[in-house]
Amino acid sequence: MNSAPPQFATTLAFSLLVAAVLPAQERPNEATLQDTRTALGKWIETQQIIAKEKKDWQQGKEILQSRLELVKKEIATLQDKVKQAEASVAKATATRERLLAENAALKAADAQLAASVAAIEADVKKLFPALPAPLQTKVQPLQQRMPNETTTARVSTAERLQNVLVILNEVHKANSEVTVNYEVQTLADGRRSEVQAIYIGLGQAYYVNSNGDAGIGRPSPEGWKWQPYPGAAREVAMALEIIQGKQSPAFVPLPVRIQ
Repeated sequence: MNSAPPQFATTLAFSLLVAAVLPAQERPNEATLQDTRTALGKWIETQQIIAKEKKDWQQGKEILQSRLELVKKEIATLQDKVKQAEASVAKATATRERLLAENAALKAADAQLAASVAAIEADVKKLFPALPAPLQTKVQPLQQRMPNETTTARVSTAERLQNVLVILNEVHKANSEVTVNYEVQTLADGRRSEVQAIYIGLGQAYYVNSNGDAGIGRPSPEGWKWQPYPGAAREVAMALEIIQGKQSPAFVPLPVRIQ
């Protein structure tokens, strides 16, 4: 059995003491005693309800305080995350601005490079007709890759630059060498004949065939111009034999025109 509340025990002891002291004629009647008991029961019940409410309120208060502390911690965590996010956004914004500036600089550099490459391409196109036929055949695939008005946007600046550099490298190489090529030339009498041509760089060339027909060629903006030169047949043939290793090196006089 549960023990009675302290207030109830005190009241009950007091009531019993009064009942024992009072004379029989002064004791309350049964009806009054019953009312007292009923009132006392209500009072005890009220005290129990108050105690329960206090206990429930205390427990609710503790729960609310725990939740409040948890919410405060969550708010602090969210505030930290917000600060971190703001710092990340600021960093990303700075990085984006830097990249945009670099991109603008690269676009400006690319535009300048594209203009320079276009100017070089124009010079190479003008130079192409003046190249010897063997060199034209060699660089023609590269020359055909040069963009025109309809293909400029389809070729990157880097590809265009690489293309012209390869062409110019071949031109420079040919200009510093003596090369021999088999080709067909028109002779003095109008006949077409296979000849061996000697190209001295890109500025002078000579040919001779098996019958001793010789000629000399020079570049021009419209292409190479060839003309018969019968008097140089012996010297051209000797130069060929020296180049091919059939004779010892020797000085061979050949006509040259300085342009």
